[in-house]
Amino acid sequence: MRFPVKHIHILGIGGTFMAGVALLAREAGFRVTGCDQQLYPPMSTQLDALGIDWIEGYSEEQLSLKPDLFVIGNVVSRGNPLLEAILDQGLPYQSGPEWLSREILQRCRVIAVAGTHGKTTTSSLVAWILESAGLSPGFLIGGIPQNFGVSARLPVHWSVQPLTDRQQRPWFVIEADEYDTAFFDKRSKFVHYPAEVAILNNLEFDHADIFPDLDAIVTQFHHWVRMLPRCGTLIVNADQRALKQVLDKGCWTPQVTFGQQGQWSVDPQEPVGQLTITESGQVRAVARQWALLGLHNRMNALAAVLAARVSGVKLDQGMTALEGFIGVRRRLENKGNVEGVLLLDDFAHHPTAIATTLAGLRQQMGSQGRILALLEPRSNTMKMGVWSAQLAPSLQLADRIFGYGPRLGWDLSSALRGLGERAVVFDQLTELVNAVVTESRSGDVIVTLSNGSFDGVHETLLEALRRKCGSSSSCGL
Repeated sequence: MRFPVKHIHILGIGGTFMAGVALLAREAGFRVTGCDQQLYPPMSTQLDALGIDWIEGYSEEQLSLKPDLFVIGNVVSRGNPLLEAILDQGLPYQSGPEWLSREILQRCRVIAVAGTHGKTTTSSLVAWILESAGLSPGFLIGGIPQNFGVSARLPVHWSVQPLTDRQQRPWFVIEADEYDTAFFDKRSKFVHYPAEVAILNNLEFDHADIFPDLDAIVTQFHHWVRMLPRCGTLIVNADQRALKQVLDKGCWTPQVTFGQQGQWSVDPQEPVGQLTITESGQVRAVARQWALLGLHNRMNALAAVLAARVSGVKLDQGMTALEGFIGVRRRLENKGNVEGVLLLDDFAHHPTAIATTLAGLRQQMGSQGRILALLEPRSNTMKMGVWSAQLAPSLQLADRIFGYGPRLGWDLSSALRGLGERAVVFDQLTELVNAVVTESRSGDVIVTLSNGSFDGVHETLLEALRRKCGSSSSCGL
């Protein structure tokens, strides 16, 4: 059964969240169009594959499409010509999270994953475990899980008619973002998500463009915790002081704790490729073909298995599913290998994420080979220079560091000075690529650290490495 086809026009359709909303709306039977200032893969590819028409820019002429509703992304602010025209004419509009909650989530049992780090990976893990157990969940994730190939889909058994009995509703997994909702709603997106199972993975200061300090984020997290039902489950990282502050403000939902101070834990010293889960010190389950690197991903996996357990998936089933998890695009994604030089791409957008990513790589590599880290401070908080003092310590495990800072209002070279001669900074991509190619040799791992496109450095770098080999009769780089 489907909705009568209605037309929504999405402003900011190129973002990971809003593109996911577009996919869900199209699958639910809506006519979907949209616009954005720029669209690029992988989201543009997803939209094109579904035949969703999008327009570049925010021209007032788009009013002639006459949609039933404009869905406004948080990238759109006052002064935007299309938004101003919508307001002037008194046309109906709604935020993406509001639309999602009303049209999709209210018909599902929701597992929501919140935290400064690991939301995309953990959400992908939960969705894959439920899929492997035959529960066919829906999901909306801020990236593309490679096991699914799309960032969003409806549950297989989704119904337009809300089921009165919660237990009969299908599961839906959502990445619960703390970023603001829209120009007219400055609450975090996740306050719109009616979660039955909520993961609080970690909490640090971030998003300095909208939050003045950590306390402000703690408050938003608590707004959401206050909305969780007493019949639900809250899965909490007990090692995180800021999450304790959230819960100390009041919690009415049963908790399951994980981490070194929690009821459930993982072994931080375990060999690469194995994942052991313990409860109160007793081994409960083991995965022997665990592909993801680093303690942070072990914690993500633990949280995911515990969330799936609440939905009825047995622990052993969850661990078996972990062994078949491929990963998420842009999370240490393999971009290519040229004569023994491996290029990886990672979304690292925060010093903690950078440090944990490099720690996982170093654990896997041991003393063999070098890590060449390419850093582009691209997030709003990074570009503001909030983390400039923390960047050098976060990069300590890299053998060479190549910074890229053409759009910064602060001096990246000064921030990396503590790394000595290991670090060098460029404002031109061509110069950076030339320096990396000159430095690289077989056995090296090059990892790009950015939550943006890094100006297309990956293909440029791979092609330059191929040219270097092509010009040498015995290429060992």
